[in-house]
Formats: sequence, C-alpha cells, structure tokens
Amino acid sequence: MNKTICGVDVSKEWLDAHVEPNGAAGRFRNDAAGITDLAAWCQGHGVELAVMEASGGYERVALLLLWDLSLPCALVNARSVRRFAEAMGFLEKTDGIDAAMIAGYAQAKRVQPTLPPSPAQQRLKALVARLGQVTGDLTIQKQRKSAAADTETIASLDEVIALLVRQSRRLEGEIASLIDDDPLWACLDRAFRSLKGIASRSVARLMAELPEIGILSNKAIAKLAGLAPIANDSGKRSGRRPVRGGRAGPRGVLFLVARIVAKYDPHLAAFQHRLQAAG
Repeated sequence: MNKTICGVDVSKEWLDAHVEPNGAAGRFRNDAAGITDLAAWCQGHGVELAVMEASGGYERVALLLLWDLSLPCALVNARSVRRFAEAMGFLEKTDGIDAAMIAGYAQAKRVQPTLPPSPAQQRLKALVARLGQVTGDLTIQKQRKSAAADTETIASLDEVIALLVRQSRRLEGEIASLIDDDPLWACLDRAFRSLKGIASRSVARLMAELPEIGILSNKAIAKLAGLAPIANDSGKRSGRRPVRGGRAGPRGVLFLVARIVAKYDPHLAAFQHRLQAAG
C-alpha cells in the first residue's frame, strides 16, 4: 500500500506542496511560520512523508524544521524527478507541476526518509564550505597582487591576504577539533591520512559532503559519489561501463586523491589498472 506523500517544490521564498494520492495542493512561505503551517496542513491530509529536491540550500531549513515537527522528510535528486516527469508526459514545468511530480516520483520509487544531519555534521559542512570560500578568495587576492604595480595597492592586498590566511588557519583548527571530537570521524581521518598524498582539507571535505562514508558499504558509497561503473550491455554486446551522476563535489575530490595516491601506493595503482582493463 502506497504512503500518503507530500511533494514539496522549494524556492527561495515559497514552498509549493502537492499530496498524493488525494491531489491536495497548497503554497506556503519558506520561513519558520510557513514551514509550521505546511506541517499542520500535511498532518490534516494524513501525510506520512514530505519529499523535496535538493535546491541549493533553500531546502535546508524546511528539512530540519519538518523533522523537528515530527514529519519525516526525504531529499531526492532533481534530475531524476525531471526525467520522471518527462516520462509521464509533462514537458512543461511550473512549481505546482514540479511538486506533483516529486510526490509521484517518491511513490513510484518508494523513497525512504532522509535522516537530518546532526548538529556536528551541520557545523562541519558549514566550516568546510567557508574554508573553501576563504581559500578561493585567497587565490584571487594573490593573483591580483602578482599583477599589481602600485605600492599602495600591493599594501592593501597584503592586508587582505594576511586576514584571509588567519581566517584559513582558524577554520582549519576548528575543523580538526570537530573531527577529533567524533569517534567515527577521528577513525576515518586516521585511515585516510595513513595514505601518502592525502591532505587534511580533502579528508574534511569528504566527511562533510559524503557523511555516509564509514556507514554504508563500499559499493553504496561508490554509487553515491557517481563512481560505480554502470552496466552497458545488450544481447551479446558488452559495452564500456561509464561512471556518471552522483555527488559532483566528493567525486572530484576522490578523483584527485586517487590520482595522487596511486603514484605512491602500488596496491591502488594495480587496482586502477584492473578497473581500466575491465572497461
């Protein structure tokens, strides 16, 4: 028997909701009051699960607050929902249609709740994201300095660079302390750092953006990161098995880490060659 599911299309200001199977629809502000109203509305319609797409962070408050209000929630991939909508004949795209397609997709796929991140996980992700911003700004300021000729401009850039360096070091210290305080993260950190060539920033980013590491199987993690080979066979033909999809951030980090570590670790290098030989 299908669950009663509320699909929620998330934007910066609004939450458009659609309930399956009864077809009820509503629109709510994407703020604390609106999310509380959405939870009460869902309760009135017997909703068992609220489902939304990852929307660049605009869904974060709704996900956490709905869980706090005892309404289980799940996050789904926006690309998968769009393909589902097109397969169902919906080429047009509106907020209301999107909410309905999210609900329909969730029912068809029997989507399970996505547990909210712990406070420590939220803080780690925020710190890692901020460190990435500071690092990017630092690179830009250094490039500007290399192109500057005016002494006052160079002095101004030096001040900004010094500030960013201090912020970078402070963030790195906070991230290291947060990882040390968590038994699983500390264990994973030691395991990763035992491999030659892995930087602490790469480890922290993996833990922040792929928190399932250390919990799910290696094959499940590979699929989440978009690194699991996808079968491409038909009849007697056995095609090359590409990798695609998954979380772009962790995939990029893992790709670079693997390239570096393979230079120093003969076991990983041999594993890489076996994968390449298998297509």
